[in-house]
Amino acid sequence: MTPWVDVAGIRDLEDGGMKTVPIGGREFLLARARGQYFCADGLCPHLKGELSRGTLTGTVVTCPDHYSQFDLASGAILRWTNLTGVVARADLQAHPPKPLAVYEVKVEGDRVLVRLP
Repeated sequence: MTPWVDVAGIRDLEDGGMKTVPIGGREFLLARARGQYFCADGLCPHLKGELSRGTLTGTVVTCPDHYSQFDLASGAILRWTNLTGVVARADLQAHPPKPLAVYEVKVEGDRVLVRLP
C-alpha cells in the first residue's frame, strides 16, 4: 500500500480554492469544495493546461485553456473541449478523451494528506 503524503494545512485553502502542489517532480491539483478536499493530476489530460489556473464550481474543475471539465470527486469527463466542427473532430482523433486521475485524500488533525501511486 502506498504511503500518505502531507500536502497542506487545512487552513491553506478556502472553500472553492485550488492550488498546485508539487510532489516528487510532479504537479498535483489540491482543491477544496463543499468543505471537502480533492486531489487530482495538476495538468489537464487534454493538452496539459494547468488546472489550478482554471475555475472550480462545486466539484467541477474547468481547464483554462480549452475549457475541458472534470468532476474532482470521480475524475469523470464532463466536457472534453470547447472546440467545434472540423477542429473538434480532428482534436478528438489526436487527443482521445481520458478522465482526470484523482487521488484519495484524508484530513488528520489540521493536515491534508494524499495517497499517491
